[in-house]
Amino acid sequence: MNSNANRITVWGRRNSMNVQKVMWTLGELGLDYLRNDMAGSFGVDDQYKAKNPNAVVPTIEDGELTLYESNACVRYLARQYGTGSLCPSNLKDAALADQWMDWQCSTFGSGFFMIFMNKIRVPAEKSSQDQITKGEQQTARLLQQLETKLEQTDYLVGNTLTMADIPIGAMLYRYFMMEIERPSVPAVSAYYQRLTARPEYQKHVMIPFGRNSDEWLSEEQRNAGLQ
Repeated sequence: MNSNANRITVWGRRNSMNVQKVMWTLGELGLDYLRNDMAGSFGVDDQYKAKNPNAVVPTIEDGELTLYESNACVRYLARQYGTGSLCPSNLKDAALADQWMDWQCSTFGSGFFMIFMNKIRVPAEKSSQDQITKGEQQTARLLQQLETKLEQTDYLVGNTLTMADIPIGAMLYRYFMMEIERPSVPAVSAYYQRLTARPEYQKHVMIPFGRNSDEWLSEEQRNAGLQ
């Protein structure tokens, strides 16, 4: 841990992918934190809604700053505590990192969530195989963009981990762990293996999430209180 005077408070359950982005970032930066379970099976109270009126997670508190939206939280932490490491000091590289973070949220995530929601989050009787198939096809197509990039560099901005890798890297764990049809993407697979070798990725992202909605809830409760 660093000597940061203010312990950063994170609100959100440990099995939320968006919370995992923030936790992984904190881990890579060696920052002191306290995580409080919120949302999902833990519910959302009025006190939390006052911090985040959207009533979703994560929300972070760092001194007088209260901030939500997971990618915004990652950017803030990287820029505040990791300029020159997780946040590139070169403005062009920082802009490229922003590009990939936005791409995960606006483009890559749509197909992935079609798969994840129907495979894991909703009960089997409400699941749509058509949505799963559509998501598999869309995600496979978009992975080719990652494949082309990762044939050139080890990470999304050069050959070291930056904030660009956090959102996509968090998503790839779930993508590679689900029982689905996946294309051959050797460069992406090698990139994923590099991520899985990182201790903070192992701790904060590689968290079992189950194979269906019942197992999802069981795993969520099993992680209650764990930091």
